Amino acid sequence: MLETKPHPEWQYLDLMRRIWTEGSERRDRTGVGTRSIFGATLRYDLSCGRMPLLTTKRVYWKTATREMLWFLTGDTNIRVLCQQGVQIWTDWPLDKYRRETGEDISREEFSDRIVKSAEFAKKWGDLGPVYGKQWVDWPTYEPVGEGAYRKGSGINQVAQVIESLRTNPGSRRHIIEGWNVAEVDQMALPPCHKTYQFHVADGRLNCVLYQRSCDVALGLPFNLWSAALLQRMIAQQVDLDPGEFVWMGGDTHLYLNHASLVEEQLSREPAGAPILEIIGRPDTIFDYRIENFEVQDYAPQGALKAPIAV
Repeated sequence: MLETKPHPEWQYLDLMRRIWTEGSERRDRTGVGTRSIFGATLRYDLSCGRMPLLTTKRVYWKTATREMLWFLTGDTNIRVLCQQGVQIWTDWPLDKYRRETGEDISREEFSDRIVKSAEFAKKWGDLGPVYGKQWVDWPTYEPVGEGAYRKGSGINQVAQVIESLRTNPGSRRHIIEGWNVAEVDQMALPPCHKTYQFHVADGRLNCVLYQRSCDVALGLPFNLWSAALLQRMIAQQVDLDPGEFVWMGGDTHLYLNHASLVEEQLSREPAGAPILEIIGRPDTIFDYRIENFEVQDYAPQGALKAPIAV
């Protein structure tokens, strides 16, 4: 009898079960509390269009894709996301607005103000130098004499990695880093998915993502899709086949108020094999649009919701 490989999604479910049953209960920054383990690894084969898109609940892959495309612009204001109906970053500036003004505004009304008023968005919608700013415009400073410095040209890490993959594929320095120690305190949320490293072997592009902090129930499904998407786009740009995507987590946790989601999802079984097709080939990594992506054979079970911890 031929042995069949287990569905790749079991890795995710086994990790969720391990955290929920064996994780240490810890107090955390949000005050909600978590069950947590330290150090976890998931591996996914991205050949033949495969993607780590969960089937035991609906993952809104277009939302995650729009976020990734936004990162690649270097923008740090939520206005463009809100204009597309993407609210995954809205809670942080909303929380700041409520604290500083005392106005108990709804997220929907806050997002609507962000969309309608560029001035309001400029004042309240910026997240600080988060992901995209570090990825495509890492700050530099040049000496001008007598101990003074001026701002230099920003470093586009994404463009540099693509160039190095083309010209020096055997390098061990194909890295995109989001953790800028000098600017962490200015960010609405320091980068969780912080370090991407790429590796070329046998005509295939592999990727490792190290994530310092991971909300397994809400964040990880998006993180898996987004990182694999970035890997797929870069592979296309450098004429390599997608290889293996490896996810590595530091503080890997479930929030205590996510019990109903966790228990329901663990009662489900994965099924199906979603495929991502990239339509066309844009001139650069920065020219992809949502219309370039199409998911086939995705029939997930129902959506599962839980409160986000800010």
